[in-house]
Amino acid sequence: MDRPILKNKLYLYLTEFFAGMSVMAVELGASRLLAPYFSSSQIVWTIIIGTIMIAMALGNLYGGRSADKDPNPDKLYLRIVIAAIWIAAIPVVGKYIIIAISGLLIFTVSNNFLIIAGFVACMVIFVFPLFLLGTVTPSLVKFSVDSLDDSGTVVGKLNASNTIGSIIGTFVPTFISIPAVGTSISFLIFAGILLVLCIIYFVTSKVNFSQAKRVPVSIVLFLVCCLLGHNNSFAFWQTNLTYEGESIYNYLQVSETDDRVILSTNVLFGVQSIYQKEKGPTGMYYDYAMASLFMSGNDGPKKILILGNGSGTFATQCKRYFDDVDITGVEIDQKITDLAVEYFELPEDVPVVTYDGRAYLNAIDDKYDVIMVDAYQDITIPFQMSSVEFFQLVEDHLNDDGVMVVNMNMRSDSPGNINDYLADTIGNVFTNMLTTDVKGWSNRILFASNNPDMEERLLAAMAEENDDDMFFMMAKVYDGLTVYKPGNLIMTDDKAPVELLGMRVIDEIISDEVSEYKDLYEKEGIKGLLNVL
Repeated sequence: MDRPILKNKLYLYLTEFFAGMSVMAVELGASRLLAPYFSSSQIVWTIIIGTIMIAMALGNLYGGRSADKDPNPDKLYLRIVIAAIWIAAIPVVGKYIIIAISGLLIFTVSNNFLIIAGFVACMVIFVFPLFLLGTVTPSLVKFSVDSLDDSGTVVGKLNASNTIGSIIGTFVPTFISIPAVGTSISFLIFAGILLVLCIIYFVTSKVNFSQAKRVPVSIVLFLVCCLLGHNNSFAFWQTNLTYEGESIYNYLQVSETDDRVILSTNVLFGVQSIYQKEKGPTGMYYDYAMASLFMSGNDGPKKILILGNGSGTFATQCKRYFDDVDITGVEIDQKITDLAVEYFELPEDVPVVTYDGRAYLNAIDDKYDVIMVDAYQDITIPFQMSSVEFFQLVEDHLNDDGVMVVNMNMRSDSPGNINDYLADTIGNVFTNMLTTDVKGWSNRILFASNNPDMEERLLAAMAEENDDDMFFMMAKVYDGLTVYKPGNLIMTDDKAPVELLGMRVIDEIISDEVSEYKDLYEKEGIKGLLNVL
């Protein structure tokens, strides 16, 4: 079949280059599309990578067999067109597919819901277009190799083109397109590049009408996707958001009521931060964590470090109730810090360092009276901030009788849960630990110190407290205090399965939340469920 453009090896290398670039761009886009619903943990990344490898392997097999059986380049570029339109349609329908799959599975899956739902969603949304792109390499080998004398050179150049494209497709979405224009438009950009590549092929090849009509049809479909898919709203059912956007690390959502401002980095599960506009008890873990200032051994001005500053709510509460505090925040996501200033009234005298919490401790020599550990990656704890080595680093940066306070966000009563692991690990470093559950919330607060008098110091401070609100808050903390005796569930840098442990707690939360609906579904079927919803 005479296709003059294929005689230009550069065009074939460009096809390989853009195919490789698009595969990696879609992989990174997949992580951002799934993250607001399933988190961006190592487990979710494993699902994405595994699914894409399945698609590419099947594509390679099919592409090689197809190239041998019917070496028609029109069919290859038609497959790329279909892949481009499918990728362009992901911003239009992807989030609805995820919600639909989650809604169906939540009533049938009791364990590992996020793993199973994430895998099914990834298979449905991403396997087919990446399968089609997986056919590119073996097909191009068929069209590129003229003789065995230079076959190795040609195949090497094709693989190099694919690899270079993959490198660019890795960096551009992460550092340029997603932070600048969002995930949805990033999908559209890379789909458009593939489509332009194929349009050039069909136009220059002067194919017959039945083939040529695919060009305007594909353009129309792409434009429809651009019109419908440019909105980057993941929480499409919410219409009253103050802010919605993306950073390098997170999907970010700010909502506001008359008395509160709320930050969330995950659509389906949880609120990361709540700021109360007026001074007063919040009833949340920020109130409980302030007990650490009374528990620490220093009776003078308190020097506080917050690892995982977020929107700065803990710093704000401390500033509202203590006059003599010197607070430094550490937050890895600069965008969250920007939102903290814009929407959460982060105190101007609280400097925030954009850095990883553990890396920051490694870089400084300062010591503190209180170190607050409140770092979360979506709904899981970063593994590097959950190990013995990390907590030893924290202990090294505490003054004598200083206190570390840890927000353990996912409370569970099951033996061997993530909080047992965290507390046992902390107990391997600190000699004294107290825990208290936040009433009405899933948080558990842990106080750790080498000071054996934490509880007594809190009680003495309460006896001298003149502020009714502060006394009320500290009384709730004191009433729930429990001495923790550590076991042997120790996490280290080498072994810290926080994602799996976190998933177990999420399964429990999901099971509790939907148990009523499951019972209704079993008794009255889908009709009864729809009546309630």
